[in-house]
Amino acid sequence: MLNTVRYGDRRASPDALIVHGLYGSARNWGAISKRLSDTRHVTTADMRNHGQSFWADSHSYPEMAADLASVLDAPSDVIGHSMGGKAAILLALRNPEKVNRLVVADIAPVAYSHSQMQYIDAMRRVDLSSVDTRSDADAQLAAYVDDPGIRAFLLQSLDVNKRRWRLNLDVLADEMEKIVGFPEVEGRFDGPTLFLTGGESDYVLPEHRPRIKELFPHARFAKIPGAGHWLHAEKPREFEATLRAFLS
Repeated sequence: MLNTVRYGDRRASPDALIVHGLYGSARNWGAISKRLSDTRHVTTADMRNHGQSFWADSHSYPEMAADLASVLDAPSDVIGHSMGGKAAILLALRNPEKVNRLVVADIAPVAYSHSQMQYIDAMRRVDLSSVDTRSDADAQLAAYVDDPGIRAFLLQSLDVNKRRWRLNLDVLADEMEKIVGFPEVEGRFDGPTLFLTGGESDYVLPEHRPRIKELFPHARFAKIPGAGHWLHAEKPREFEATLRAFLS
């Protein structure tokens, strides 16, 4: 079972499930989850090989979708970002009875040619034996990752006290082709669906829309101006407002 963090009254209706992306965790979504819990019961989950959830030898989307299905006791609104968005897509296609509304944040149901291995390589280069504070790790990581925002994001998955990453770096590296890819799928989800993208991101392109519409006939599309791939972190208030408008 995935580790979950819950916000709001469990008796509240409707439920919402938030699914993080690669190298993320449930804690990344704490602020947005707390704010959304004023009108609903919100669950955030650590995906396998991330956060406080179990480590496994594989990291495929069918497995991640099954993990999410096991978390849901009742039909929920589901919000997934990047890798979590792909897992949410497969959840909606395979278990539509568990999904009321679907929000897919800055990802499409397609295979991508880029890799995210540079961040695994960077985290592996940090000498954890010499790390006493998060600042120590940040100083080392800066030699390989220029962007301070990305470093701060990655360092949320560092357990300084135990001097270990809360990410199964070896398996994520071995399974990277599956993570940036997407399995061949059939079927359709007829519920309300929003593909929400960053205005400065190139993850969801016009040529992806026909495939999206095949799988999600009622899909709508929206952009948050000035945001990139991590739109929920770059424009949290705009992201939250868009979620509220769609989910209500």
